[in-house]
Amino acid sequence: MKIGEILVSRDLLTQDVLEKALSVQKEKPQQRIGEILMEMGVLGEEELFSGLSEQLEIPFKKDFQVFFSSDLVGLIPFDSWQRWKALPIREEDKIFVVSADPLRLPRLEIEAGLKSSIKLAFGLTPEIIELLERNYWRPSQEKVRRDISVTPELPDAVENGSTRENLLDLANKAPVIRMVNQAIFQALQQGASDIHLQPQENEFRVRYRIDGILHDMFKLPATMQPAVISRIKILSGLNIAERRLPQDGRTTVHLEGRPIDIRVSILPTYWGEAAVLRLLDQASFLFSLPTLGFYADELELMEKFISSDHGIILLTGPTGSGKTTTLYAALQKINLPGRNIITLEDPVEYQIPGLSQIQVSPMIGLSFAAALRSILRHDPDVLMVGEIRDRETADMAIQASLTGHLVFSTLHTNDAASAVTRLMEVGIEPYLISSSVLAVIAQRLVRLICNYCKEPVPSSEIPIASFTPEETIFRGRGCERCFQTGYRGRTGIFEFFILDDVIRRRILEKKPSPELKEYMHKKGMRTLRASGEKKVLEGLTTLEEVLRVTN
Repeated sequence: MKIGEILVSRDLLTQDVLEKALSVQKEKPQQRIGEILMEMGVLGEEELFSGLSEQLEIPFKKDFQVFFSSDLVGLIPFDSWQRWKALPIREEDKIFVVSADPLRLPRLEIEAGLKSSIKLAFGLTPEIIELLERNYWRPSQEKVRRDISVTPELPDAVENGSTRENLLDLANKAPVIRMVNQAIFQALQQGASDIHLQPQENEFRVRYRIDGILHDMFKLPATMQPAVISRIKILSGLNIAERRLPQDGRTTVHLEGRPIDIRVSILPTYWGEAAVLRLLDQASFLFSLPTLGFYADELELMEKFISSDHGIILLTGPTGSGKTTTLYAALQKINLPGRNIITLEDPVEYQIPGLSQIQVSPMIGLSFAAALRSILRHDPDVLMVGEIRDRETADMAIQASLTGHLVFSTLHTNDAASAVTRLMEVGIEPYLISSSVLAVIAQRLVRLICNYCKEPVPSSEIPIASFTPEETIFRGRGCERCFQTGYRGRTGIFEFFILDDVIRRRILEKKPSPELKEYMHKKGMRTLRASGEKKVLEGLTTLEEVLRVTN
C-alpha cells in the first residue's frame, strides 16, 4: 500500500485531504507526500513514522533513550551524527541507527565507522537532537584555555580616558576579533547557555554557564577588558563610548550554517564594564514534551490540560528552572492551523513558526497588562503571558481565561501550592482563582549523571533515611568530559497541583498553602523532592543534586 492509503486506512487522514496533498505534489514532484502533509499541519511526525514503518517494514523506535550507547556514538564524529540527525542505539545484540529519514542515511559509511552491520529505524527528530546534545563530548577546560591563548599581538593597556576612535581601533584589531569569536565558538561547542565576562582588579575573567553551573574557563590581562567589551558592543549595536550606564543589545552569528542569537547585557562595575552573553541556538531548540523529563502520568496530565479550551495553566519556579522551555514545548504541541496563538514575552527568546510573538517593552508603556489588553481584540484562542508580575496582569489573564481563552503563564514561587497564595497577595479574589486556574506545575532542572564516569554508590555511603542499602543508586566519578563534575546534561522534575472540587472549596475558604499542599500530598501528588528521588533510583541523577535544587 502507498503511504497515503495506509494513513487513510488508519483514520489519520481523510481521502479529501490526501487528494489535496497529492495535487500539491504534482506541482512539487521532488517533495514527498509525507513532508507535504506535515507542512499542511494535518499530520504529525509520529503519525507519519508509524505509517512509514508499516509501509517500509522499518521499526519506529520510541523512548529509545534507555538504549543509547555512548561508546557507539563516539566512534563517529559528532558533526556527522548532527548532520544526519541520527544516532546509534544498542538493543539486545542488535545495533539500530535511529533517524527521521533512515533511507537517506549513508549506510556503508556508518557501518564502516561503527565496525558493525546496522539496522535502520525511525525516530522523532526532537528526541534525537536532544539526546545527541546531552551526550556530546565537550572539550576540557584545559583545551579551551589552549585554544584561546593570549598572544603577544594583543593590545597594550587602555586608559579610562580613551576616545571612541581609540576603542574602535582596538576593537577591530584581528587578535581581539579572533579571541571574541573563538570564545563564542567554544562556548557553543560545550553547550554553554551564557558567557560571563567579569573584570577584576588584575585580570579579566571569562566563565561559561554549563548545565546551570558557572565554570571558570580562562583569564585575560585586565588591560584587555576595554577592547573586548568594545568589540561586543560593536557586534550588538551598542554605544561604545557610553561606559557609565547599563546597556542591552542583541546580535546574530552563524555557526556551521545555523543562526545563533546572542542577547548581550553590559553592566558598569567597580573594575570596569562586565558583560553577559546569552546564547540562543534556534536550530537546537527542538524540545517536545516527552523529552523534558515528565513521567507517563505527568505527561498524560499535561496533555490533558493543554488541550482545554479555556482556563489558566501556571508554571512556577525560580529563574533558570526551565519554565520557558516547557511553555514553548506545550505551545508547539497545540500549534495547529485552526488556532490563533499569541505570546507576550520579555524578551522573545526563540521564534516559533505559526505563533504571533510580542516582546513587551515597559520603557515605552508596552507592559504585560497593556499588551494583554490589546491582543484580546485580536481574537486569540491561546495566550501565553511570560510572567504575572502585578495585579493588573493577573486580572487581565484571569478575565481572558473566563471568557473562553486558554492562558499559560509563570510565577516565581517555591512550590506549586504557593502560587494560589501569591495570586491572593497581589489582590486576586479567591473565587476568581478557583474558577479560572486549571493546574499549577512547579519545576526544577537537575543535572544528569555523566554516562562516561557513572558508577554505583557503595551501600555504606547511601543515606539510610532516604534509601535502603539494597537499592542501587549512582554518581559520576568525574572525568574530562564532564569537567570533573560527574554531571552532563539536565532534565526536569515536576510537581502537579491540580485544582479539584475540594481544593477549589478550600481556596474559597482562604486556606493557607501548607494546608492545600498537605491535601494534595495525601491524595498522592508527587512533590518535587519525590520526583527527584524517583530519578535518583532510576540512575539519572544524584541525591545531592536533588537536594540542591529542592532545598
